[in-house]
Amino acid sequence: MIAPVPAPSRGADAAPSAHDRVYRSLRTRIMHGEMTPGQPLTLRGIGAEFGVSMTPAREAVRRLAAEGALTLSSSGRVTTPELSNERIEELAALRALIEVELASRALPRAHIALIDRLQTINNAIAPVIARRDAVGYIRANLEFHRTLYLRAQAPAMLAMTETVWLQMGPTMRALYGRLRRTEPPHYHRLILAALKAGDEPGLRLAVRSDVTQGLKMLVG
Repeated sequence: MIAPVPAPSRGADAAPSAHDRVYRSLRTRIMHGEMTPGQPLTLRGIGAEFGVSMTPAREAVRRLAAEGALTLSSSGRVTTPELSNERIEELAALRALIEVELASRALPRAHIALIDRLQTINNAIAPVIARRDAVGYIRANLEFHRTLYLRAQAPAMLAMTETVWLQMGPTMRALYGRLRRTEPPHYHRLILAALKAGDEPGLRLAVRSDVTQGLKMLVG
């Protein structure tokens, strides 16, 4: 979902490049559920892993904290978010609002090649589920949605959606353990069917159901 970042150059631009590399790598991990809710991080550990000083590590953490992807306490403790039920419900409501609108805007531009691409992505989810690969499942699921939403040509809404995904990454990882999925999401098939039929009401309902039904398990 996030393009690779070139290795940091030497000289005056080294620090900004190092910060951006750390930021993008951590952002991808969090969004894809590679970290669990409440998982602690340390600036020293981040710096050692990425081979950077404390300054770019600190700047990357601050940037992610501003996006809600990390929690930074007054004592300097850094963790991934542990979302309350109220927060989960709020983010689920945002997904239902924004992603439904993105899908609706994408529908007039949903050509056959796009639908085929979405079908290919969805087909790849089954073996990931069979391996019980939570991170692979989250990555493929988000790729399915993002591929559709890019056709909406609404970059501000897509950026908001990705911020919500980022905040929910660890929670989605926790949710995956409860779902015990054995096949690709049912609502993906309904989304594909609605796209093929040009059925906007059906598409809106399928997307809303898909982005909210699993989260209900966390607040039930």
